[in-house]
Amino acid sequence: MLAPVTGPLYRLGGFSARRHRLVIAVWVVVAIGLVVAARVAGPKTNDNLSLPGTGSTQATDLLDEKLPQQENGTNPIVLQAHEGTLDDATNSSVVDETAKSLRNAPHVTSAVSPLGDQGSAALSKDRTIGYVSVTLDLAPQDLDRDEAEAVIDAADPARDAGMEVAVGGYLGQEVSKPSTHSSEAIGLTAAIVILLFAFGTVTAMALPIATAVLGLLSALSLITLLGHVVEVPSVAPTLATMIGLGVGIDYALFIVTRHKQQLRSGMEIQESVARATATAGGAVVFAGGTVMIALCSLGIAGIPLVTALGYSAAVAVVVAVAAATTLLPALLGALGPRIDSLRVKLGRTHPDDRQPHGWRRWAEGVARRPWLSLVASALILLVLALPARNLHLGQSDLGALSTDTTARQAYDLLSEGFGPGENGPLLFVVKLDPAAKPDSKKLDDIDQQLSQLQQQPQTEQVTSQEAQLQQEQKQLASPASDIRLRRLEDDVKDTPGVKLVTPATLDGEGDVAVFTAIATTAPSSRQTEDLVDNLRDDVIPRATQGTGLTAYVGGQTAGYIDLADQIGDKLPSMIAIVIGLSFLVLLLAFRSLVVPLKAAVATLLSVAAAYGVVTAVFQDGWGAQLIGLDGAIPIVSFVPLLMFAILFGLSMDYEVFLLSQMQEHYKESGEPRRAVVEGLANTGRVITSAALIMVCVFTSFILNGDPVVKEFGVGLAVAVAIDASIVRCVLVPAAMTLLGRSAWWLPRWMDRALPRISIEGEDYFAKRR
Repeated sequence: MLAPVTGPLYRLGGFSARRHRLVIAVWVVVAIGLVVAARVAGPKTNDNLSLPGTGSTQATDLLDEKLPQQENGTNPIVLQAHEGTLDDATNSSVVDETAKSLRNAPHVTSAVSPLGDQGSAALSKDRTIGYVSVTLDLAPQDLDRDEAEAVIDAADPARDAGMEVAVGGYLGQEVSKPSTHSSEAIGLTAAIVILLFAFGTVTAMALPIATAVLGLLSALSLITLLGHVVEVPSVAPTLATMIGLGVGIDYALFIVTRHKQQLRSGMEIQESVARATATAGGAVVFAGGTVMIALCSLGIAGIPLVTALGYSAAVAVVVAVAAATTLLPALLGALGPRIDSLRVKLGRTHPDDRQPHGWRRWAEGVARRPWLSLVASALILLVLALPARNLHLGQSDLGALSTDTTARQAYDLLSEGFGPGENGPLLFVVKLDPAAKPDSKKLDDIDQQLSQLQQQPQTEQVTSQEAQLQQEQKQLASPASDIRLRRLEDDVKDTPGVKLVTPATLDGEGDVAVFTAIATTAPSSRQTEDLVDNLRDDVIPRATQGTGLTAYVGGQTAGYIDLADQIGDKLPSMIAIVIGLSFLVLLLAFRSLVVPLKAAVATLLSVAAAYGVVTAVFQDGWGAQLIGLDGAIPIVSFVPLLMFAILFGLSMDYEVFLLSQMQEHYKESGEPRRAVVEGLANTGRVITSAALIMVCVFTSFILNGDPVVKEFGVGLAVAVAIDASIVRCVLVPAAMTLLGRSAWWLPRWMDRALPRISIEGEDYFAKRR
């Protein structure tokens, strides 16, 4: 039987234990070097919404080519007058001074005041709320916090005058990113308590914590540096923190548990470290490999944002596996016999007690009533999964952020003054063939009217009419008055759900135009999605037919709608790919056709239940206020896809740990029922301890103010809790009991064809005796 990693891991573990000073020093030096390098380089993220072939990406590409200054859009600096109106004598000078100050700020190319003709649409009807439209020479991915704060500080004249000032757009988002430090501290505190219960000694407890923290610091620094080479989404470091902290502690927990068991059986310390690294470490490498494969397989979807999230999270897993198989053995070797020092007794029994107590009774109870256990667990999962029938992929907007962030304050002020649609303008990019030209017919009409007026006596009324016609003549002289373009603008403006349309801007050649439309509904609203679909499928084709115009709906709002559509199309195929992958991996690991099929069904039930809970909490708003939200919000499109990939890898970890014990006992006794009882009795404590750590780490991130992070926190916490409790401790043992010997069945021809692989390398050590 092949054990491809057992030998190398055995030698690696032995070397790390013997040369522990060197290995620990290398880890510390490398980690410090990475942290310093990341601090010097600074964070750089990019929420790339490019989706080849979609309208939003085609609009962006056309703008990038012809009107690059329009590509990044503007950032509203929102002002609210608490006394009087913005255009009264007192406040107007403050607004003008603020706009001037913003124009002089670094990286600002223009700042349009709401009190000028060009920015008149940025003043509310009651004239108490307005915004200065600020254009930067930096794209969202190039803007850092210091640069953003320098621009925001330029609005101090309005603040000093007592006005309410809030900043929207990507400028406001840059300074509204919530910190994860409190979540990390809570997660680590919970892990410490659980590890004390699991190990019973302070010394042993400190090992997984030290390994996970040092690994996480290294991983986050690598991701920061990676952001300067490839695209790294803004939520990627937080997601990597959640996963890296959880799996880092879990992987170390498995290896330390095996080491302590071997020490109790009388094995020499360095040999025990080497064997624990080879056996439990082999399972860690296997489990970590499946997580990495699942995350990297997201690239098959061909969605840049999802691919980037996948490989960013995979970095954290790679480092966690490396720390567990090198740094941890070195720490174990350095501690030697002192691993059992500082003993703590937190219950009636100590973790080192050989008798598994309650877990054996639980396992025997499940095996005694397998049908009841199977049906009851399946029903619970199906009930939890029911809300997932209405799962709708969308995108939360800035209105879901915490009210103490400037981006949320700007969102609320814009909604109050102009309606919620002002927070997510729809960008129309139009290609004209032939190029735009002025409306000559209307120009001729105006020329004729001006000639007639000039022949009349010059009264005040005539002078006023002349001035009005001359202003209209000036507007019509621009290529933006092209009759085809104006017809498109009028049709968009007349579409139900559109509040207003801004005048178009053209490039120098007059063959590309851009204008915006403001919806009556919020960017995250289903009605806005329907509006974009209506504009693309009906309004634009009708308005441009036979005109030589090609129009695309772009902007961030349309981009996220396209992202949700693409992920919705890809999600079933991605689930099928990952399930197929799990089937092949388990087929090779356990040499059984039934075990992988059972695992596929169990994983699908587990995922469906987790999706159901996420749908109920976020989309339906059940208990949303308990986790810091004002109410229901859309489920961010990439969350279910990432959830599935991560849960697949983590569930494989518990599946392998449990089934390998069952298989070992089955080979020894030949009695399937006894194998199920012994396997669950011996692994139940470790599996639930590991899962509880994961649940606490993921749950702590619900405190984060970012709604996307909240969704990941709830989704992953619920998924792991369901998988480790209902699935691994009830459904799987019940199914294995009912299957009996057939659970390990494999056709003879397949048995001969498949390579023999040992995850924990039992045959490797058998040959060494």
